[in-house]
Amino acid sequence: MEDVLEGRDKDNMQFRQLRYFVKIVEAGSFSRAATIVHVAQPALSQQIADLEERLGVTLLQRGARGIRPTASGQMLYKEASAILHQLDRLPGIVRSSTGEPEGTVNLGFVSSLAPRLVGFLEEGRAAFPKVIIRLSDGDSLTLESKIASTSVDIAILYEDAFTTALTRKPLFRQKLFLVSCKPVADRDNFISLERVAELPLVLPGATNGRRVLIERVFAEAKLKPNIVLEADSLVSEMWAARNEVGCTILPVGDLSNFGPDAFARPALIEPAIYLTCSIVYSADFPLTIAGEAVCDFLVDFIERRVRQTDMPGAEWIAKS
Repeated sequence: MEDVLEGRDKDNMQFRQLRYFVKIVEAGSFSRAATIVHVAQPALSQQIADLEERLGVTLLQRGARGIRPTASGQMLYKEASAILHQLDRLPGIVRSSTGEPEGTVNLGFVSSLAPRLVGFLEEGRAAFPKVIIRLSDGDSLTLESKIASTSVDIAILYEDAFTTALTRKPLFRQKLFLVSCKPVADRDNFISLERVAELPLVLPGATNGRRVLIERVFAEAKLKPNIVLEADSLVSEMWAARNEVGCTILPVGDLSNFGPDAFARPALIEPAIYLTCSIVYSADFPLTIAGEAVCDFLVDFIERRVRQTDMPGAEWIAKS
């Protein structure tokens, strides 16, 4: 289909050139992109040179740290990504219109929810045998960016404020817990915010939504968190807590998947701190039939998990 759309008019921009350009921006270098798209680097460079000549602008800046898009290149990257995403969806849209859902759905989920989504893929494959589900994880800000760039169709993420232009459905509220290697809570497994302020904390970077919420809650209580380490991933946070560098604060009340002795039982912070778990997708590009089917199925799956007892501190809020 792409070859038909491209045609043979050499004066027109080719979809193949747009794909090459997008891959170069994402890879950050011609050599890495050449490996990904299986094209010799000189040929790839010539394709981009032709594209720049046709558009009459410089698209890429070459520096010691790799390739970066110019302002014009950044605009082209955004628009080309959206166009190619729509193009890739066409076969699935056409096939799904004749019967059961078919195609590829790119699904993202916030890392701390990963253990709670075990079983979704197996159930999803059984429900939609003609749908390929591709998974990626990350923090909420990263997932929102992936939706904006159309590399993710649907994301499950935690939010405190609904500020970005996405279509979203809040699903449940989740209390935050103090996670530590050794017990620090009282007999009922509660811990006051004042006590948390006395403990060394490992938290994500300043732009992370969970970090912003925690900082605000402490400020409102006229307290200052004792942050001893900033982690760039959930894996780093858990590693630091496991090795007693400090405690962390997570929307997770059950860490049994790490083993019985890896962490103390997560302590519920009082007064309670909440994040909202939402399912989100682009407000500009409607979901395919396969995407809508996976979205509805995922909401049902998460509701079943929340209403079970293995997600402490979770309260379902979505309306039927």
